[in-house]
Amino acid sequence: MNKRQTIARVLVGLGCLNMLAGAMLHLLAGYPRVKSFLAASNLSASIQEAMRAVFLMIGCMWIMVVIVTLIAAFTKTRIRKTIVVFCGLALLAQIPIWAHFMGWFIGNEMFLVSAALITCGGLLFPPIPSP
Repeated sequence: MNKRQTIARVLVGLGCLNMLAGAMLHLLAGYPRVKSFLAASNLSASIQEAMRAVFLMIGCMWIMVVIVTLIAAFTKTRIRKTIVVFCGLALLAQIPIWAHFMGWFIGNEMFLVSAALITCGGLLFPPIPSP
């Protein structure tokens, strides 16, 4: 394994670790607060359930992105670079939307760092020659 690939894997690994920490913070610390805020609101029960479901699905989606990214980064497939860069760019594309609707906060900043690390790491992967 060459130095470039090692650096790429380290960057992707750090980005995924940070992303996983953010997802767990979202699910374990954020969900109970959202649940209590929704319970105190005057929204209908079906809207409250939908909001809780969306909140949980987002956290689970981030965990799935981490798993797919790690599998792609640490296996030797011809499309690993494409998959890792796509996952990083998909995360980067979400950040302006979050910032627009929710403003800047620690979650946006964590995911911005994760997306940048994953994207940069993905771009560093050397192409794998065809068999």
